[in-house]
Amino acid sequence: MKVMVVGGGGREHAIIKKIKENKNVEEIFALPGNGGIAADATCVDIGAKDIDKIVEFAVSNHIDFAVVAPDDPLVLGAVDALNAKGIKTFGPDSKAAIIEGSKAFSKDLMKKYNIPTAQYETFCEMDKALEYVQNCPIPVVVKADGLALGKGVIIAETREQAVDAVKTIMGDKVFGDSGNKVVIEEFLTGPEVSVLSFTDGKTIVPMISSMDHKRALDGDKGLNTGGMGTIAPNPYYTDEVAAICMETIFKPTVEAMNKEGRSFSGCLYFGLMITEKGPKVIEYNCRFGDPETQVVLPLLESDLLDIMLKIYDKELDQIEVKFSDKSAACVVMASDGYPGKYETGFEISMPLDKNIYVAGAKLKDGRLVTGGGRVLGVTETAPNLKDALDKAYETVKSVDFANAYYRKDIGKRALMAERN
Repeated sequence: MKVMVVGGGGREHAIIKKIKENKNVEEIFALPGNGGIAADATCVDIGAKDIDKIVEFAVSNHIDFAVVAPDDPLVLGAVDALNAKGIKTFGPDSKAAIIEGSKAFSKDLMKKYNIPTAQYETFCEMDKALEYVQNCPIPVVVKADGLALGKGVIIAETREQAVDAVKTIMGDKVFGDSGNKVVIEEFLTGPEVSVLSFTDGKTIVPMISSMDHKRALDGDKGLNTGGMGTIAPNPYYTDEVAAICMETIFKPTVEAMNKEGRSFSGCLYFGLMITEKGPKVIEYNCRFGDPETQVVLPLLESDLLDIMLKIYDKELDQIEVKFSDKSAACVVMASDGYPGKYETGFEISMPLDKNIYVAGAKLKDGRLVTGGGRVLGVTETAPNLKDALDKAYETVKSVDFANAYYRKDIGKRALMAERN
């Protein structure tokens, strides 16, 4: 069986490593992949947003199954284009991917179908948005409507910051056309939980919960990043909370998308806040999260490709999805300066017998060198979270590249929650 995975980051590396476990897989192609992924798949220099070339490659190479992992190609219609050529594909079509492609759409969906979320207002004109933030409760959250590499959200703790956020997104267009419209919503408090889920549009199966660490610096300080590390399961996601989420959020979201004529098939990501009034949705993603995938998939005991095939056939209810009862921890090693300015091109030395998912690296004269902000994620599993974290940080010591930076407190909040 020939499999093609679209994307080139740590998430895609984790997906590829898991798909490799299926005995029917003969060859895996990564488009474009990266220098680290090259150890597990054949990398092809085709960008994830180059839909025409992706389809052309899939057809000419007789790909049996495709996985479209990143948000951009999903929103742009990669799945639609591949399916039109008879290529079986995992992921939502563009009509369903709008659940991440437009925050205004997703907020309106939740409002229409009474799915719990923060109160909000949407603005297309900067003057009206500025007028609103002059009087709204503070803190407040300002979000670019469209895709922004996971960075289009600004938490404004003062009114001045709220004004600056609107001007930055709508005026300066730091996120491009994604900022043509903004969603301004109330600031929720409580533990955050990420829940990835498998769904074929009929059945929804939540995966093991996780906790991301978005801030660049220890103590949850510094700028927001694409994620500096993750742990799973999330101790705040109790059985009671999970049951509430299933009945008030997960099932209603799938049903709402069906009623809108946008049936969702693939991985639906729920970003949740466990507030005093119960769990609420912060955001939806139309794909596997990064770096949540790097702790969730190592705990998946069922075969990932078999699950994906069942989802394509709308038969998710006919396969058992089983997860280990262990814990997992991922520590992201980044280039010093990320998410701001940083240098690249430094040789990477790392053990080959560990679960290390490469995100920002390339091959240069046969050597693996840094090529991005988030360079790699070191993942370890163990019977409990403390041991998983200890193992992950021990493995980090065996990885070396110049200007390496990583947070020293991944999982600290989760360990405190476990003790309380």
